[in-house]
Amino acid sequence: MDFAFDAFSAAGEARQDMLRDAPAYPASHAQPAAPVMLPWPLKPMASARFGVRRLPDGRLCHWIQHEVLAGVTPAMLLWWFQNLEGEVDINGQRVSRYRAWHPHDHVHASYARRCADGSIGPGAAIRLREYLGANRRHMVNIVTDIERLDEGGFVHNPRHHGIGGLARMEYRFTAVGGGTLFENCLIVGGRSGWRRWITPLVLRWVFRPEQGVAWLKHNIEEVGLLERFLPGLYRRETGRQASAPATTRNTSAP
Repeated sequence: MDFAFDAFSAAGEARQDMLRDAPAYPASHAQPAAPVMLPWPLKPMASARFGVRRLPDGRLCHWIQHEVLAGVTPAMLLWWFQNLEGEVDINGQRVSRYRAWHPHDHVHASYARRCADGSIGPGAAIRLREYLGANRRHMVNIVTDIERLDEGGFVHNPRHHGIGGLARMEYRFTAVGGGTLFENCLIVGGRSGWRRWITPLVLRWVFRPEQGVAWLKHNIEEVGLLERFLPGLYRRETGRQASAPATTRNTSAP
């Protein structure tokens, strides 16, 4: 009976370990991730301003102005995008940072290419795998090239099957009273040449309206979680304290 009880207890502890830890998946993990149990709810779409607009060159811009990220500074956001790999401790759980950023949709993030000095910035590239809405039909499996990364913002250009120039992501970080105003957009389509000519086909067959809505929802949810764990992670990893200066809030849409 003692052996049976010990075996049962060990099995229960193992199950608790499985629930507690959420390690990184490899880039080859070709299915939605197992949900991570986090102590915070995801922000609803109504927490942000967002929309879709057609650009003069025919590309489609999906834009978001998020609710102010309380306690988060532009310096923290710069550090975050330079340190997506690794784990974060959440109530005693060791969780992949990328999976903590979205507990249902994110699968894998790693740096496919670093700058010559080993840092992450313009010229580096990120390997990403995720499923918007945990939906297999909305898989994102890309390498994206960093064009800009500083305290003012982040710009990267995804490559699909090695082909770039058909998508672009732009972020803007503005320090405001109590936190940071985070604005970003996903632009789909090409600006010139054959990429511009195939943009209508991309929007009809590759990136359909329902995927645009899924991206908007996903992004509002993931950005909203940063205020929950990033300030503490930043302080633990860097030893630095940071407070957002009080400035005038810019409420213009992208």
